[in-house]
Amino acid sequence: MDTARRRTRLVVTALAAAALGLGLTGCTNAVAMQPAPSANAAACAAAQVRLPDTVSSTLTLRNTTAQATAAWGSPSAVLYHCGVPVPTVSDLPCFAKGSVDWIRDDRGGQIVYTTFGRSPAVQVVIDTTKATDSVLQDIGPAVETLPRDGHRCLDPADVDG
Repeated sequence: MDTARRRTRLVVTALAAAALGLGLTGCTNAVAMQPAPSANAAACAAAQVRLPDTVSSTLTLRNTTAQATAAWGSPSAVLYHCGVPVPTVSDLPCFAKGSVDWIRDDRGGQIVYTTFGRSPAVQVVIDTTKATDSVLQDIGPAVETLPRDGHRCLDPADVDG
């Protein structure tokens, strides 16, 4: 009879531990994201710790599941990846917001902004129904810590044609 009680206790303990584990993971607020190829760059870590807790006045920072990423809003309205491939040439619109140059790629309900002239590069995806490019101004102080690589946006008057 002792053996039967021990087995029952063991089964009950195992089930309780499994339930507790599932309960704890079910409560997480983390946004599932994948790290960019160069997410482990030291400069990404330096920028990461400077990201604001809130963007667009109302969207709060959430936990993510990948290195050098961030997400604001619930559901996520803004996604941030540091360590994406560095663009060198683009025919997409390029503009400065503060001291950071950005390439704009309009994809309908989302706009993807990628830093230009910074290495490692940052990509910010904004859901246009929930946020505007004012987010770039909010994260600018963090992103401007990334090293410049010598490239910059050119005014059309700067290009010989």
